[in-house]
Formats: sequence, C-alpha cells, structure tokens
Amino acid sequence: MADSLVIVESPAKAKTIGKYLGSKFIVKASMGHIRDLPKSQIGVEVENKFEPKYITIRGKGSVLKELKDASRKVKNIYLAADPDREGEAIAWHLAHYLELSETEPCRVVFNEITKQAVKDAFKQPRPIDMDLVNAQQARRILDRLVGYKISPLLWKKVKKGLSAGRVQSVAVKLIIDRENEIKAFVPEEYWSITAKLAVNGTEFEAKFYGVDGEKKELHREADVQDILSRIGKSAFVVGEVKEKERQRNPAAPFITSSMQQEAARKLNFRAAKTMQVAQQLYEGIDLGKEGTVGLITYMRTDSTRISPVAQEEAKAYIESAYGPEYYPETPRVYLKKNANAQDAHEGIRPTAVTKTPEELKSFLSRDQYRLYKLVWERFVASQMASAVLDTMTVDISAADTIFRAVGSKVKFPGFMKIYVEGNDDGTTEDDKYLPVLKQGDELNNRGIDPKQHFTQPPPRYSEARLVRVLEEMGIGRPSTYAPTLETIQKRGYVAMEEKKFVPTELGDLVIQLMAEFFPEILNVEFTAHMEEELDFVEEGKVDWVRVLDEFYTTFEKRLEVAEEEMKEIEIQDEVTDVLCEKCGRNMVIKMGRFGKFLACSGFPDCRNAKPIVKEIGVTCPKCKEGSVVERRSKKGRIFYGCDKYPDCDFVSWDKPADKPCPNCSSMLVEKNTKAGSFLQCVECSYKEENQQADAEGDAD
Repeated sequence: MADSLVIVESPAKAKTIGKYLGSKFIVKASMGHIRDLPKSQIGVEVENKFEPKYITIRGKGSVLKELKDASRKVKNIYLAADPDREGEAIAWHLAHYLELSETEPCRVVFNEITKQAVKDAFKQPRPIDMDLVNAQQARRILDRLVGYKISPLLWKKVKKGLSAGRVQSVAVKLIIDRENEIKAFVPEEYWSITAKLAVNGTEFEAKFYGVDGEKKELHREADVQDILSRIGKSAFVVGEVKEKERQRNPAAPFITSSMQQEAARKLNFRAAKTMQVAQQLYEGIDLGKEGTVGLITYMRTDSTRISPVAQEEAKAYIESAYGPEYYPETPRVYLKKNANAQDAHEGIRPTAVTKTPEELKSFLSRDQYRLYKLVWERFVASQMASAVLDTMTVDISAADTIFRAVGSKVKFPGFMKIYVEGNDDGTTEDDKYLPVLKQGDELNNRGIDPKQHFTQPPPRYSEARLVRVLEEMGIGRPSTYAPTLETIQKRGYVAMEEKKFVPTELGDLVIQLMAEFFPEILNVEFTAHMEEELDFVEEGKVDWVRVLDEFYTTFEKRLEVAEEEMKEIEIQDEVTDVLCEKCGRNMVIKMGRFGKFLACSGFPDCRNAKPIVKEIGVTCPKCKEGSVVERRSKKGRIFYGCDKYPDCDFVSWDKPADKPCPNCSSMLVEKNTKAGSFLQCVECSYKEENQQADAEGDAD
C-alpha cells in the first residue's frame, strides 16, 4: 500500500519517476501551474504591498480533485517540480492548496531524472524556498503590471491585440535598431590581390599584405594598379617563414542560450523547438528493457559547472574510447562568463556519458537523436584535451611588395576528434596546407587575381544571434528566451525573412510610443538591473516588495502622462493595384508572422488572402508556359512553384536554375553548402559551380 504522494508537473516526468520509486509511492502530475493571476483583471493589489490575487487556473478542477483525494490517503506528500523559480512556485501553490506548511520538508529537487539522483533527492527533502518563490512572484507581478497597464493604452491608441513587456520590448527595439543600422550603412570599396604561386609543382595562394614591410590597405582600383605596376615581371621570392604550434581549447558545456544557438546553427531548430525536444530528453525516454530514463540534465540553466562525479565518468569514457592522451592533465573547470549567471544547476550534459548517441538512436525520434547527439558531443568534447595545430606564416616578396600565405594543419585533434563549435556565418576551419617553403626559394607565378569588394552592413538578427545578444546584455533568463521570441512574432512586431528578424511597421510604431512614454522599459541597463534585482531576491538579499515599489513609483507617473498625451494612431494599409478575384476590391499589403501578404481591403466581408509571389526569371520546367515563383509554406519555409497553379502542380524545395542540364536536359537546381554554391541535376549526377551565386558573393 502506498504511503507517499509525489507531485511533478508532467505525465512524462511522473512516469519516469514512478518507475524509480516503487510501489510505496504514488506519482501524479499537476500539469504545470495550478494557480495564476486572473486573465480578466490585473489581479495585483498595488496599495497592499503588491498582494497578488491568485485563482485556480480554468480546467484544472479535475486535476486538483485527483490530487486532493490522493493526498488524503497517504502519510507523506512530496513536491518534486523542476529545480528553478517556476518549479518552486508550482510547489508553493500546491502546498497552499493541499494545506501543507511551508516549513515542513516536502520539497524534493534533482538536476537529472536518473534512478540514483531521484533516490538521493528523496533522502533529503527540504522546506519550500520562499526566496525562490518570491523571485518568481516578483517577476510575474512586474510583467503583469507592465503588460496590463500599457497594453490597454496600446489597444485604445493604436490597435487591439497589442501588448508590451519588459524583455519583449527590448528585443523588438534591438531588431529595429539593427534594421536602422543596415539602412544607414554606406558601403565602402576595397580590393584584394591574390597571387597563385607554385613550388615543385604544388600550387598555393598568397594574399597581398603591404609595401616595404608595412601593411597597406587597397581602397580603390588605382591602388591596385600601383601594386601591379610595382610587381611588373619581378620574381616572387620566399622571405621570412614563421612556424609555431598553437593550442585550441574546447567550448564549455551547454547552457540554455548556447544550446539554442548551436541547435539553430547545426540543426536548424527554432529556440522553442530546441526547448521542447530538450524537455523530452530531460523528462525521460523509454529505452526498452532499461525502462524510462532521463537522458540529459535540467535544460534551463546559465551555469557551466559540472559535477565531479560527471567529470570522473567523462574521464573514464574518454581514456577508454580515445586513449589517455585525449584527456587533459587536469580536469577542465569552466568559469562563469556572465556575471549574472546563477550557479544553482550544472551545465547541460548527458546523465550518463556511456549512453552514446548511436546506442540510443533506435529509441529516439529524429529530432531527439540529433539534439541528444549535440549535447553528448559538446559535453564530451568540453572535457577533452586541447587540439594542437601547426601554423605556418610565410612572407613572399615581389619587388618591394609583400604577399602573405598562411597555412595550418592539425597536429593532434584532441577534442576536435568529435566536435567543433559552429559559428553564425557557417564557415569551418579546414586544414590549409602549404608546401615546404624555405627562405630564398623562387616561386612560379601562376597568375595574379585582383578583386573588388564592398564592406557589408551588420547582419540582421537570427534567433541564435538575438539570444546571444540578450544574454550578453543581461536581459532575460534561460526560461524566457524562447517564449519571448515567439511572442514578438505572434504580436506582429517582427517577421522572419530568410530566418532573420525584420521589424514590421507596427513594431516600429509601438517601440516609438514606448520610447516616448516609457523609456525605462526599453533601456537595456534598466532592464538588466531589474533582472539583477530579481536574482538578489532569489538569494535572499533584497525584499521583493521593495523591488516592485521602486519600479512602480516611476512607472505610475509615466502611465498618467501617457493616458493624457498619447495620441490615437490609425495604421493605414498599403493599397495595391491587385484586384481581389472574389469581390473585385483592391487588395492591401498586410504583415504576417512570416512576412508580407495580400489581403482583401473588404475584410471582414471578404476574407480572401494570398501570398505575394516573387518571380525568379525561370520558365516552369513542367508546363513550359508558366513562370516559377517563390512561395512560402504555412510554416514559413520558402519553396518554388508554377504561377499557373492549380493548372500546373510543379513544386520544388530547391531553387530551379534558368538553364537545363547539359547532359540530360532535366532541371538544374541551386544547392548551397558551407563550401559554396553549385548547380545540380535532379535526374543525373551532373554538377557545376554556380557562377551567378559566386558573382553575388564577390559583390558582398
């Protein structure tokens, strides 16, 4: 007969833990929070020390009845929600509902859902940590005050359905500021000169460096002509040769933000998807005979700390699988990069390094396998020895000009044997071999290639890049990044174009109003300071009511001014000459989550809408009559189809080229890889370099 009730958030977690604890424990799921502030009103008594008015969340009645009934049949109740502020708050609300004292040892926390970790946690239950609860309450109330006070103003003055928030507003402002930087950017011309040289039949490249030993920039074609005239028919002779050994260290274990960034780069995952899949891996996967096992540690963390036990397991695995030379002389310790980082949890790692991705592949979905592999490889690499590279820098003279060739090769792969961190521009560090070169060697000149370039504006933010910037600025916390990015898109403040954020007219307008009437909300230093204050509340250093009071004193005055002075604004749709095929009215351009689309100006009487199609200058290869146009799927992914649809059903995920395959006359499509762009036949094995894409790349 069971004598203990354990309550967790989700059925998956309940299932995993239930198998570890045995028949004396009943494990139930609360299905997340059971109480929250009401949706119909602000739910905070500002004058009464910001007292929140919690109500039972609609639809939780049957869950609560089940928990109450189960609690009456047992001697002990344990609250085992996640080990963070939200989890502590869920436990506190459950304790209130089940009439448990905050001081009794009813709270159980574990950083990983494995048999040993769970059993160890139940040996040392603790009281509910009210500092953690108050940090969560302060954030919730702060966000409620901002959202429920500013949003009605925006509804009244601009448009229904709008909202404002501390973190989301800063995120939108960053995207707008970046767009303004791009618009204001003035390209500057510069040139490069590459010499193709050879020694003993081996060809390599050297780049122009300078004149008379001094570095020289080439700003215009006249500068290039001057260098070429200096070289004339002079011989290229090897000057100074520098060889040295360089070490490269592995990246730290994942934290929430770095996992989201790397999953975006390498797996093409959105931030929300990364967290969803990570949650599944954390809560437990059925491994057949072994049962359900949590495969990674808790995935909402900004600490890179690793437990000594995990380090010992990693050491044993690395030395066994790769050899003792692949483990460093002393275990690696990763210090906090961010001064605001909390150290309550470990970094994200596999719960058992011996469970390799390949061993688990048959038990995992494709997405689960790919993310687990990423976490596993990152962690194992983080504990491995440094890579050793041999680098070679060679200065080559031709008359009084200097060209420089740089080569490197991996002498000892170390951690690079299994994993190398990605970067936002998609480039990789490949070996660049140079032949054996000695001072005084005369080289064969195989050609000199001058190229014109133009400086590029800063790139738009991808999800990964924006998360990184928010983290560096101290804005938001691990649990807030994914929902923030979702919210700013749902509200129509930004759209995604080619996986990059683009601000909408609506987003620009709302941020202008916020900047005028609520500048603190958009102030990065102010928002980061508020995050720091919440951390101090969690640590028991600051009273949560004081934090709210200091914020609200200024905020209330801002509200009064905005109520009086904010003017009503009517957003005008951009009318086009495209006629609605259903009612004949002109269609207007609207902004949706994935960019602009056409909608009938007669809405809501006529609800016709269609995408804005972009012609790519290619005749449809199927019907030979229509034109191929760029379209977007419901999920925002670009594909290509015939503009005669539905009469012609041609469709392709790859962009068709404007010429047929020279071998079989079938369709050629563009393929883009990190190595470059090329055209490939859809039927035969023909492949060729995509010269048009390369030309565009040179212009970049």
